[in-house]
Amino acid sequence: MGAATVDLLPVSGAALSADPRALAAVRTVGTRHGVDYSDDTAVTALLAERRRAVEATQRGPLVWLGGSTLTVGVIWPFLAPILPAFAGKPVLVYAPAGPLLVVAVAALALVRVRWKRELTHPALVGYRETLGIARAHGIRLTHVPAWLEGRSPTGGGKGATPVPAHPPVPPATAQAAASSSSPDHEGTADEGGPAPQAAIRASPATSAPAPVPPKPPAVTEYEHLADVGGWHDETGWLLVFAGLIGTAWAYSTGSPVGYAALLLVPVAILVWLAGSRQGHEKNQLREEALKYVKSLEAAQAAGAHVPELSPQLRELVDGD
Repeated sequence: MGAATVDLLPVSGAALSADPRALAAVRTVGTRHGVDYSDDTAVTALLAERRRAVEATQRGPLVWLGGSTLTVGVIWPFLAPILPAFAGKPVLVYAPAGPLLVVAVAALALVRVRWKRELTHPALVGYRETLGIARAHGIRLTHVPAWLEGRSPTGGGKGATPVPAHPPVPPATAQAAASSSSPDHEGTADEGGPAPQAAIRASPATSAPAPVPPKPPAVTEYEHLADVGGWHDETGWLLVFAGLIGTAWAYSTGSPVGYAALLLVPVAILVWLAGSRQGHEKNQLREEALKYVKSLEAAQAAGAHVPELSPQLRELVDGD
């Protein structure tokens, strides 16, 4: 995604503040973990820092050691017998594979332990609990980053650390809302005097959210085309190989009919050109989709309640 990093939050502080009960529960979680999860700036910085820490566990010498020893350990029993130096020496052919696989498993297991430890950092545990609270209160999440739940960006499933599920919280009744705003329930002298009604009307919980930018037609088209295609390269090469095989057969048998397979080569070129055009179009639409997501990010920072992203846009954000 380059320099255009997306910092779109799963849920904004404005969306949480729209429900006082959700905000109170989130602040309780934040007090326990020492983070204000209703502060968008603090949450953005937290997620960026913890994401770097999580991704750092998937790089480095330990990952290289585990991957390389696993590869060598798997192919060694098949490679060693064809080497003259190991001919007739079954111990040298098969024995090294065992220690190599043990080292590989140990290294990759340690990588996973470190990865899981970063995912279960207390600040991230509290944030996932915040997202679960938001869902329980009917606040729709814009998206949940794949890395936050320990999922692959291109895979599904619950992940290693999914957002916890909380029992749904029934919406506040109109009667309860009316009783809480009646004169009999205004602040008394013991509570610090009457509550200023103008301040209540101007509070973030009751103020109108900022507007959400409309989705441009190009973004809708990107959502339709994002998962289309991807077969042109493979099909083109298959056609080329089929043409070469047919030509070779015609040459070896002396049958001129086989030379007709050469017609598959220009067909392969046409397939590649069609794939190139489609890829260029998808790249242009992807840029428009990215601009739209960035506009949603700006709207969210201004207090808008951003709706849930489509699977294609979620994948675009997760690929950041």
